[in-house]
Amino acid sequence: MRPDPAVTDDAVQRARRVALMVFDVDGVLTDGSLYIGAQGELMKAFDVRDGHGIKLLREAGIEVAILTARRSEIVTARAKELGIARVLQGQADKLAGFDQLLTDTGIAADACGYIGDDWPDLPVLARAGFAATVADACAEVKAAAHWIATAPGGRGAARELAEFILRAQGRFDDLLRKHTVGVSHA
Repeated sequence: MRPDPAVTDDAVQRARRVALMVFDVDGVLTDGSLYIGAQGELMKAFDVRDGHGIKLLREAGIEVAILTARRSEIVTARAKELGIARVLQGQADKLAGFDQLLTDTGIAADACGYIGDDWPDLPVLARAGFAATVADACAEVKAAAHWIATAPGGRGAARELAEFILRAQGRFDDLLRKHTVGVSHA
């Protein structure tokens, strides 16, 4: 695969240090749509390939967390399905939530990545060692990011991010081989 000219050496160096990758939900793991009925939130759509990317990060030994301003049992269920133990919901002050994750994990901010898409994410993006965003993020978030996905939120951006980190850390090829053992390429 040819290197993307838009990817800077700085982004690669920062991604190499990621030991904890923190994901926003609405607009990152989903397309940002909220389906709300009379009883409250009914559903969110998650991309299965994004979920597999998160599983690959975990398989590579990178801790994964969710940090979101909203509260949703749907997020709790999806996190459980993906094996994400650290889920901070209802975090109106995302920077305080991020700092709590740093304290809980003992991981320094420069070894953490964060992917967000809108203004509430800006303080965390400024603090994280590796700041990432989705293709359809607001301009201010794009300006703060070290890396921008070519895919929009909820439509492959998390998978693209996972592969970028895994490649930067030299873990992508080994994981691919592990997942394709016994596959004939004839």
